[in-house]
Amino acid sequence: MRPRLYLKVGDSVRHARYIRWGRGEVTEEKHSSLSGGFCLVKIRFEDGEERAFINDMDNSLCCYHAGVKLER
Repeated sequence: MRPRLYLKVGDSVRHARYIRWGRGEVTEEKHSSLSGGFCLVKIRFEDGEERAFINDMDNSLCCYHAGVKLER
């Protein structure tokens, strides 16, 4: 079964709990070729840090459930 992905490269996001990080932009996606492997995204935030998050909506640790929200 294919993972349900939340973010893609170029998406603009904010973290609901870490407002001081500022706006972020998805800079990279990585997908495991193994069944059940992780799908990750890297996000560069305005504070200058790049952070990695799980990008599979079916995973309870997905960045969506952790507080990363798309900006519209």
